[in-house]
Amino acid sequence: MRKIAERIEYSPTTIYLHFKDKQALFQELCAVDFLAFARVFERVLKVKDPVERLRKIGLTYVKFGLEHPHHHRLMFMTPHTPVDPEPGSIQKGNPDQDAYALLRLTVEQALEAGALRTDLGDADALAQVLWSGVHGVVALQIAKGNDAWIDWKPVAKTAERMVEAMIHGLAAPRAARRS
Repeated sequence: MRKIAERIEYSPTTIYLHFKDKQALFQELCAVDFLAFARVFERVLKVKDPVERLRKIGLTYVKFGLEHPHHHRLMFMTPHTPVDPEPGSIQKGNPDQDAYALLRLTVEQALEAGALRTDLGDADALAQVLWSGVHGVVALQIAKGNDAWIDWKPVAKTAERMVEAMIHGLAAPRAARRS
């Protein structure tokens, strides 16, 4: 808390007037960041085709992470105890506010439409596979993107290829798809 106070040029006492402890400050930062994160998916919600929506979700995730690397690091790359949202803030399971719920719902709809292989798992398992793939693109770019040891390709192209590879790998055989 002293380091935070020093950085924002407040006294530690002032911070404690607003936050009970470090955990309360952390919860508030996460709540604000996760709400901002959910808002970037508002346009994606309008995409009717679940497979196309999966593409947009993946690319939107990558774009957010690359545009907000410090927020992404705090939200998804910093080990911490689970944070329960304050009442009235983000509603767990509401696709309008919970990005994971949107991803899961979209995977569920793609499964119901026969667009994804059912032998690879349920909606949660497949949502977590998709999330892991795009998260890996963002995490590598944040952590190693300026490492000259590797001839990094443009991250936007890498993200597109990752999303396409995952969708292709999870896609149901054409004969099994419903129209």
